[in-house]
Amino acid sequence: MTTEPALVSNFLRTIIDNDLKSGQYQGRQWAPPPSPAAVRLAGAIDPARIRTRFPPEPNGYLHIGHAKSICLNFGLARDYQGICHLRFDDTNPEKEEDEYVRAIIELVQWLGFSWTVDGAEHQYFASDYFETLYQFAESLVQAGHAYVDEQSADQMRATRGTLTEPGTNSPWRDRPMAESLALLRDMRAGKYPDGALALRARIDMGSPNINLRDPVLYRIRHASHHRTGDAWCIYPMYSWAHPVEDALEGITHSICTLEFEDQRPYYDWILERLTELGQLAAPLPRQYEFARLNLSYVVTSKRKLRQLVLEGHVQGWDDPRLPTLAGLRRRGYTPGSIRLFCDRIGVSKADSRIDYSVLEQALRDDLDPVAARAVAVLDPIKLIITNFPADLTEPCSAPVNPHDHDGPRREFPLTRELWIERDDFREDPPKKYFRLFPGNLVRLKYGYVVRCTGFLKNEQGEITEVHCEYLPETRSGTPGADAIKVKGAITWVSAAHAVAAEVRLYDRLFREAHPDRGDQDFLQAINPDSCRTVQGWLEPGIQAEPGHCWQFERLGYFVADRHDSSIERPVINRAITLRDTWI
Repeated sequence: MTTEPALVSNFLRTIIDNDLKSGQYQGRQWAPPPSPAAVRLAGAIDPARIRTRFPPEPNGYLHIGHAKSICLNFGLARDYQGICHLRFDDTNPEKEEDEYVRAIIELVQWLGFSWTVDGAEHQYFASDYFETLYQFAESLVQAGHAYVDEQSADQMRATRGTLTEPGTNSPWRDRPMAESLALLRDMRAGKYPDGALALRARIDMGSPNINLRDPVLYRIRHASHHRTGDAWCIYPMYSWAHPVEDALEGITHSICTLEFEDQRPYYDWILERLTELGQLAAPLPRQYEFARLNLSYVVTSKRKLRQLVLEGHVQGWDDPRLPTLAGLRRRGYTPGSIRLFCDRIGVSKADSRIDYSVLEQALRDDLDPVAARAVAVLDPIKLIITNFPADLTEPCSAPVNPHDHDGPRREFPLTRELWIERDDFREDPPKKYFRLFPGNLVRLKYGYVVRCTGFLKNEQGEITEVHCEYLPETRSGTPGADAIKVKGAITWVSAAHAVAAEVRLYDRLFREAHPDRGDQDFLQAINPDSCRTVQGWLEPGIQAEPGHCWQFERLGYFVADRHDSSIERPVINRAITLRDTWI
């Protein structure tokens, strides 16, 4: 695939450069997590110059937006001799499953990244830290920084205030520390039903930042967890667990998308309070935000993707029309093309929308230098060379890849009866049409120049056969090849030797660039022609092993379907056309 592009500076690299120059993280200690202050300070000097993390919640399948974060976090760690952790933020037992964990691991590795460094595997789970998180919560209660609230979720929401009006203190905000601590322990022991109590941080109900208005730390959920089973019935809120997890893993640069910018003061408050209590050791992680990926012609909302799958608008999470990484892989996108795309769109703090064509062009640029060439006919009509002997099979050849001048060649037979694209013949051609029409000369690519002599129609007036004669002295690669100048060349396959294949012609799933803009129903923007299936004919010799990719000349890039294709029964997906047809 393509070589990795040269490094391009961005605001995150500037931050890291300055941090390293100042020695902010030099000499810090590290121990395998969870490592609170006592463990961290007893550890060895951290061999990683920086530590980043990719922290997905295992409640769905990764999509192209996640790829930007994966490439960014793993790429920065790689470029700065650091380590990137793969951490599963599994704090919500009602939505998370091992199936998603396995899928995430597989696709991060498929993208070309690893969390194993010098034999040490840096794959972690928030659930590994449940006990530590709970002990930290008790220390906040004991220090007066948290309390147990008996308001319902609706009551807390009503008293939280608005962006312009301050919140109202809970009647339980000043409950004695010992009482809150006892209630918290009873919550953990399972003595209360869901929603009866919640542990809240005591910060400032009058803060202009609504995230600092006594956010919830723990809620009661009598639900089985995919890793801890029924060991817990209280679970930490993501906004509480996330900064603590970063600190327990020795993360230096916690890189999030812009929607977390308003939560950064809360992130810092948590870490500062726990450091004051001796639970965490400096230097602390710092959070930085970048603009998430907004891509035209797709939706990346997990809720909307789930709706597309469950309602049958697509054929599963790896449907080639979806922006999931599993779908893109099945469509024919390569890890190199996705990394190239993420590099091209860059990193900034300003929201913008990237046109889907940028992703498509990255695939073309990644595949063009390496993809094997072949010929396929997807809308066939028979071409008969009337003066070509019926029993003659003449070998032709072409390079496997024209960029590899000294590379291998592929061979295929020329016979009397061929399949050509229906669009390569016109009974009544328009101006500047240079392919087959009565009396016109064209070249059969890699073969001879032929002259169209006629055609046949059926009772419905449809053309069923095109007839021509070949000029024997014009074979490609011979001195006579240039004797007759022609303006057009067409591709073909021998009717007797072609390989039959089911070909799925995928296109964009949505007709509109912003299918979920505003309140509009994104389902109404579905493209009814996003998948067409045709019976095609492939160049003989093609081995349609799952995942194998070709450039079908004049048509685009195609891949053998990962699930349905076999050598005996080829099923081919169109990844992308040779040119952008949506311009």
